[in-house]
Amino acid sequence: MPFSFDFCMDILGTIAFAISGAMVAIRKEMDIFGVNILAIVTSVGGGMIRDLLIGNVPPEMFQNPIYTLVAVIVANIVFAFAYWNKKNVKRTFLNVYEKMLFLFDTLGLAVFTVDGVNAGMHSEYASNVFLVVFLGVITGVGGGVLRDTMANELPYIFVKHIYACASILGAIATVYCWKYLGENTAIFAGFIVILIIRLLAAHFQWDLPRVTKKGD
Repeated sequence: MPFSFDFCMDILGTIAFAISGAMVAIRKEMDIFGVNILAIVTSVGGGMIRDLLIGNVPPEMFQNPIYTLVAVIVANIVFAFAYWNKKNVKRTFLNVYEKMLFLFDTLGLAVFTVDGVNAGMHSEYASNVFLVVFLGVITGVGGGVLRDTMANELPYIFVKHIYACASILGAIATVYCWKYLGENTAIFAGFIVILIIRLLAAHFQWDLPRVTKKGD
């Protein structure tokens, strides 16, 4: 797959996750520094963990800081919009927060899951299917887990509509399509699988079983 397409997809995922990180920080009433930190962590945190796992040091975020820079720019745009529209934000934020967070988290999840698989398939560990799938999943969900932990919230992947499971299934689809259909088809297939699962889960309110306080 052409490098330029890889780059565009990575930038798309970075922007999506930066917006979701900034939105969480604003909802938690963090200052501008906190907004930037959560945007950066959400955008590049999963990729950093992935790179450390496969020995790609220093991680890509330090080798090519364009992704961190994009996250910072996006975070400050989101913060500026919220800061200069405080009254409107307070009135409408709660109404749109969940929908926007879902949208940007889903886009970021799909992009970075297939990106993690892509990194694994181009590493010396390509034959290790379990590891490659794990790299895809950790790249997709790792930043969000770090974001929610720093925001003192239960990580999104444990409570929201088939989030991590969508990443797992998308990563598996990417790996096996890669083996039999080629790289380009695999990346497209994995991306679409994750989007479809997330959209269906949100529409039909699918959640994994849980034990509640009421015993439901």
